[in-house]
Amino acid sequence: MAQEKREQRERSEQKIGVYICHCGGNISDHVDVEAACEEAGQIPGVTVARTNMFMCSDPGQELIIEDLKSGAVDRVVVASCAPSLHEETFRRAMARAGVNPYVYEHANIREQVSWVHHGTPATAKAAQLISAAAAKASSLKPLDPIRVEAKPHATVIGAGVAGLKAAKDLADQSIEVALVEKSPFLGGRTAHLDRLAPTGERAVDLVADLAAEVLAHPGITVLPCSEVTGFEGYIGNFSLTLTRRPPELSEELDRLSHEALAGREGGTLIPFVGVVGPDLPTRDEQVSVETGAIILATGFRPYQPRHGEYGYGELEEVVTLPDFLRMLAGAEGGDNLVVNGREIRHIAMIHCVGSRQIPGVHEEDENGNLNEHCSRTCCSSTLHAANLVRQRHPKTRVYEYYRDIRTYARGQEELYTEAARNKVIFFRFEPESPPTVSRSTARGAPPLTVTVADTLTFGEEVQAPADLVVLSVGMEPNDVSDLVSLMKLPVGSDRFLQEVHPKLRPVELAVSGIFLAGTCQAPMDVSEACSAASAAAVKATALLSRGFVELEPFIAEVDLERCRGTGACVEACLREGALTMVDMELAGAVVRRPRVNPALCLGCGACVAVCPENAIDVNGWTLKQYEDMVDRIVSEKAAA
Repeated sequence: MAQEKREQRERSEQKIGVYICHCGGNISDHVDVEAACEEAGQIPGVTVARTNMFMCSDPGQELIIEDLKSGAVDRVVVASCAPSLHEETFRRAMARAGVNPYVYEHANIREQVSWVHHGTPATAKAAQLISAAAAKASSLKPLDPIRVEAKPHATVIGAGVAGLKAAKDLADQSIEVALVEKSPFLGGRTAHLDRLAPTGERAVDLVADLAAEVLAHPGITVLPCSEVTGFEGYIGNFSLTLTRRPPELSEELDRLSHEALAGREGGTLIPFVGVVGPDLPTRDEQVSVETGAIILATGFRPYQPRHGEYGYGELEEVVTLPDFLRMLAGAEGGDNLVVNGREIRHIAMIHCVGSRQIPGVHEEDENGNLNEHCSRTCCSSTLHAANLVRQRHPKTRVYEYYRDIRTYARGQEELYTEAARNKVIFFRFEPESPPTVSRSTARGAPPLTVTVADTLTFGEEVQAPADLVVLSVGMEPNDVSDLVSLMKLPVGSDRFLQEVHPKLRPVELAVSGIFLAGTCQAPMDVSEACSAASAAAVKATALLSRGFVELEPFIAEVDLERCRGTGACVEACLREGALTMVDMELAGAVVRRPRVNPALCLGCGACVAVCPENAIDVNGWTLKQYEDMVDRIVSEKAAA
């Protein structure tokens, strides 16, 4: 009873500020913001109610800061867009005002109201959500962030250009780095290229220079032929188990031949393969790595056409673009391109093979997957290759078959203009009517014929001869299902690893302390992959440089007086190690009770739902706070 009276007295003394955002019309076009503000001013405990065109703007935040500093309010409710966008923005504003940032509640009146309701129902619902948020705010208590020590060490998984760049950037900031690579080679897929579009820069030079800087850096330990087979811990304190195997067991070597490494030393560049990593293992071994942050740079793989797709695997003259680029790099000059001793007079290049696939039109792979995404880099790479052919071998004709040309980055649109000047011939097709590739039967003609219903000529069927058909294959994420399972990583519908938010947190994963770099996240060109790697390195450096990290305090808390030690909460816990049963002394007796590891707790509330004694709660989202919100909504509906 005394506790309840004390809580009632505390609530009567509280001063809640309500701040409602117009969101530039996103909200105010459908919600009468001024009416909702007037109604908010009548809510018990609310002393200030204001509106602003953009609450998240500096002027909007200043409204909150001034009211807090003046003592007009001591807790805050902001009604605006989704909390995932700006909850942290307003917490930081409260901290700048010298107020505990956790006496704050957010009401989402955009996604939950204005985007789904209109007129009077929208305004009424917005007012209810604001009132419910104020009810919760009245019972919020100041919380302290959880401080966890952080090792000044980072692990980068994957040694393509993104992994190399991330490792170097981290080490340059005095963060010790372990660079883990599955194959014996550094450089990733970029090392398999000749020149980069649109600049024409030699890929081998980029890879060699970057790898040399990494290998020479005293703060970077490079671990080739290594796979992550064990993972535990939390942000600032991860523990990885690496399994290292001799390169003879490497799939990469099986594909490229064992001779690739014969007599090679670490740092040696092998064209179209990569830079040989240092200290290749001679036997199976396990290595433990204690690290504070992890950057995933696991890369991509080119789409492998199905057997028979555009004749691939059935017609020897049908190759993929990566294979063709290697052929082109080794070809000698001459009026006609010569491949394997055969003169090539006509090349057909087919876009969007393994990209932008459509359900019901394209065939799924053996796992039922379709690549519905655009791989973004294929158009520019194909146009660049076409230009190289026309410039080096002017009597070789090039035909491009495309659905849409997407040259999206700086300097890449010029590739299309240049191709037109180079007299590359374009045919456009609908995805439902792709080109067909067949064996030519005419004597003396090129071996293949490509037939297409060309939409540029209003669907006229056009046939063109081809000595070589090049399939512009898209990007697929490398298979990292083992890491996804070990680290509980989020994966998008496109099977690439998924960031928290594409704009606000573009290189962060939902698993705190793990970051993304490069094409494991989405199709990117080399410059974008390196930029993403630098962004991830900056995030990891900021995390580790202070020697500790601060985590949100929204974690489970056990009421030991109510707890009877059933262990139901531990069984329901979604994060291994977040809740464990331990022996402790209570009232002079040794009992077994659950203990929360604050660094591992997800704050999900699964434990709360199963406790028969209501002895566990989540700070900042207690059952009582939920009940207060529901009671407020129900009482207002009854009054209406």
